[in-house]
Amino acid sequence: MIDRQLTGRRDFLYVADSKLATRKNMAYVHQHQGRFITVLPKTRGEDAAFREAVVQGRITWQPLWEKTDDEGEVIDRYAISSQPATTAEGYRLVWYHSQRKAEQDALTRAARIERALKELASLRDKLRSPRTRHREQAKVEQAVAEILASCGAEAWIATQIKANTVETFRQARRGRPTQQTPYVKKQSTRFELTYQIDHARVAEDAQSDGIFPLITNVADLSELELLKTYKRQPTIEKRFSQLKTDFEVAPVYLKAVHRIQAMLSVYFFALLLEALLERELRAAMERQGVESLPLYPEGRTCRWPTARRVLDVFEPVQRHTLQHGKRPAEVLVTELTRIQRRLLKLFGLPPKHYGH
Repeated sequence: MIDRQLTGRRDFLYVADSKLATRKNMAYVHQHQGRFITVLPKTRGEDAAFREAVVQGRITWQPLWEKTDDEGEVIDRYAISSQPATTAEGYRLVWYHSQRKAEQDALTRAARIERALKELASLRDKLRSPRTRHREQAKVEQAVAEILASCGAEAWIATQIKANTVETFRQARRGRPTQQTPYVKKQSTRFELTYQIDHARVAEDAQSDGIFPLITNVADLSELELLKTYKRQPTIEKRFSQLKTDFEVAPVYLKAVHRIQAMLSVYFFALLLEALLERELRAAMERQGVESLPLYPEGRTCRWPTARRVLDVFEPVQRHTLQHGKRPAEVLVTELTRIQRRLLKLFGLPPKHYGH
């Protein structure tokens, strides 16, 4: 595998989202002595079985970890299921519960239901309008299904469509109506939409809020180590998001594949340099006991400097070469500010040599 060729070792650990959790992908990594941690998709039977067990009260939880912020405040509490489990393929399966995720799941569900109710109310008003375009029940059912699907609220809202026959009368001919004026009766079908929240289903799903399962073929890591390793994934993905933001990598037309590889290699090395720059700076700050640096506008403090912020600080620095006839060229560099000198010292670079 490519990762083993690059690192020269077999303990490379893949941390990925649910796209990795297919039989083919997991088997390929495992058969090549690779290690992985991923999330069990909700489409798997193990997920439905576990959540049903939660609803039935057959699952017990044990406290695992209280996550704190830099000030020591608890921002999340994690627990694990006491029942050991494995997937159908025999991989290790660990079920976690996050208090913060439970709150987010509840808010997300409420927002989806509220949005669906608003759109259903709008559709109901359209059906009552004399100029409605929904004249067939199949079209009304399709409109309702599209609203629930787009809002992701199919499971929590029950709908009913009732067809009503409406009779209207109009004069058979023009003119002022009299007692002998004949009228023509016309019948049309109008649809009435009613809906309500399935509170029983909402309460049932609420019992599974905050639950997420991790699949792994790693046996030598504890449940807490697995969780902390998986939680590092957003940090890693945030690094690669810089390819689309700072570097503005966009699709381009290249005739040969090796040219695409070469271009992406340049971006990769730039990304690697940014990562190394941040690591060296933060490590130097920790060694010297520097808690923060005034890198933000107006001199506001920054506890976790990024490469982008450091480059912005040095952007005003200019370097000019002045040539006097045949005499040696004179190098002129913008006088460094106090924060620029401090950063250079943290990087182990003499400020007087910068730019020369």
